[in-house]
Amino acid sequence: MERFEAVLKEYDFSMTDRAVAESVEKILGEHCSQNMEKAVYSQLLSFVDLTSLNTEDTVDKITEMVEKVNQFDEQFDILPHPAGICVYPALVPIVKDNLQEDVDIVAVAAGFPHSQTFVEVKIAEVAMAVMEGATEIDVVIPVGKLLSGSYDEVYSELSEIKQSCRDAKLKVILETGLLKNAETIKKAALVSMVAGADFIKTSTGKGPQGATPEAFYVMCQAVKEFNAKNGSKVGVKVAGGVSQTEDAVKYYTIVKNVLGDSWLTPELFRIGASRLVNNLLTSIIGKEVKYF
Repeated sequence: MERFEAVLKEYDFSMTDRAVAESVEKILGEHCSQNMEKAVYSQLLSFVDLTSLNTEDTVDKITEMVEKVNQFDEQFDILPHPAGICVYPALVPIVKDNLQEDVDIVAVAAGFPHSQTFVEVKIAEVAMAVMEGATEIDVVIPVGKLLSGSYDEVYSELSEIKQSCRDAKLKVILETGLLKNAETIKKAALVSMVAGADFIKTSTGKGPQGATPEAFYVMCQAVKEFNAKNGSKVGVKVAGGVSQTEDAVKYYTIVKNVLGDSWLTPELFRIGASRLVNNLLTSIIGKEVKYF
């Protein structure tokens, strides 16, 4: 804990929850409406990690989803296809064997969604997912260790997982709904980034609360400060209850106004969702679309 207490002293923790809420309200009130347009909806499509993380997922179900991604350009030829396909580790080979588009293969791993297993198991699962073809790995920060102040343990675990990722990108899920306040969310973000996270992500979608604009704003501010100190661009991913076009535009607006236009790219901004693509397509085309 001592090592990270020293690291955290280099960062600003003066931002209160009330100040965060006021800042988010101001950004969305002043800028969100101007982003409610088809050009933005189209751009948002390219940020989506199309996600299926269900107990009842099957080979046939995932194969069908991949085939729809393969045929996306034929069905919607002027629109960008999603950035990635996110599945459980055992289904990564199915995605790899059937995928024909230049789309990332994203695997949740390391004891997702609770992160309550042996570190050795986490590392092995990540390594196996990468070996089977995953190009990105989403893992959950050990929330219990974080909340108890064991920052060095959290750093050590995430660092080992990062090494196990090899060339695959690492996204660390903070599960912000369990972190309660801006200070804790920022600490989780900073420990993750110092450990080598390529992205920080809001939620699993399996917890008691998904993403909120306030938590996401804190994450973006942490990324901004980290980048200013280290010259390292870390991506942000929002997930957990983001299904409507209006929701996606809110998070787009926060990224644009806190981090700037250079973060509005699939390399630095992702949205984990299952229903969002259909709703974005509906908003773009002007009639209900049920493609995925």
